[in-house]
Amino acid sequence: VMPRVEHIGLATLYLGDCREIMPTLERPDAVITDPPYGVGFSGKRTKHTTNIHDFVYQADEEHFRSAVLPAASMAIACADHAAIFCGTRRLMEYPPPADIGGIVCPNGGGRSSWGFGCLHPVLFYGSSPYLKSGKGARPTATVMYHPGMHVTGERDGNEHPCPKPVAFMDWLVNLASLERQTVLDPFMGSGTTGVACAKLGRRFLGIEREPRYFEIACERIAAVYRQ
Repeated sequence: VMPRVEHIGLATLYLGDCREIMPTLERPDAVITDPPYGVGFSGKRTKHTTNIHDFVYQADEEHFRSAVLPAASMAIACADHAAIFCGTRRLMEYPPPADIGGIVCPNGGGRSSWGFGCLHPVLFYGSSPYLKSGKGARPTATVMYHPGMHVTGERDGNEHPCPKPVAFMDWLVNLASLERQTVLDPFMGSGTTGVACAKLGRRFLGIEREPRYFEIACERIAAVYRQ
């Protein structure tokens, strides 16, 4: 069965399983993605989240190891530069990265056995695209500060249970890719990476297997191009 494909501006979006679609795509310059963490979000509810956690990728350890991690590893291997949100509990299960950075949110982490986590770790693979371009390393840090989605109000209107603020992906797209390069997100969700790419002049390849989130992503990315 051919996946559904939508072309929106410089973005090409695929509805389907990334493990089947990735081998058919052109080689991207960078992979920037936020895979499911496999830590059992289902049913978890706070005043900042909705209770619609019916993931197609089940939120459990076995499914993370059998489906999500192989797909993420495939994506990492297909580009010279990759930046992956990994979650704290699954960090050690990914292929060894070249570097580790992340985003610090004083109000934006879950509780752990050691207290409230305030770091969204990011695994970096390859090297800075600015080094490869001959422009030198980008003058920025591998760690960013963000006050949290409920402070900025970015969650409003986004039905995905675990969305990342657009500011996260703006920062990461600028860090891990150059203007006019192609960025792949094999776990597109509600399309935040694609929104950042549209704003920042990158070509975007996005894959999502849940039709509801795919539709949200199409509309969000189209809205940026309409502006």
